[in-house]
Amino acid sequence: QVQLVESGGGLVQTGGSLRLSCAASGRTFSISTMGWFRQAPGKEREFVAGIRWSAGTTYYADSVKDRFTISRDNNKNTMYLQMSSLKPDDTAVYYCAASFRVALTPTIPRGYDYWGQGTQVTVSS
Repeated sequence: QVQLVESGGGLVQTGGSLRLSCAASGRTFSISTMGWFRQAPGKEREFVAGIRWSAGTTYYADSVKDRFTISRDNNKNTMYLQMSSLKPDDTAVYYCAASFRVALTPTIPRGYDYWGQGTQVTVSS
């Protein structure tokens, strides 16, 4: 089992920045991949960014590439999402997720085994 706790959400103006954190506990040594997803009201959950826990390889949705940066601190078992140049379309609940599966395609939600409770990000125009 892995427990995930997100933090860092909030209200920010267009063009502003936020950094989300996701602290993992439990069987963290088994984590292969972690990811960030978001879900806006009335929309499906969508992939934002992912990272291979050991190698640090990163993946991004086209909509956030060059604006968001995913990273991790293996010693702290914490993943981060640095968000800049935020737009109203980025408004959503952001979730972190973890998977034990070695061959996971990072962009697919059903491939993740554990999810955090979510943190709200609101970007005002």
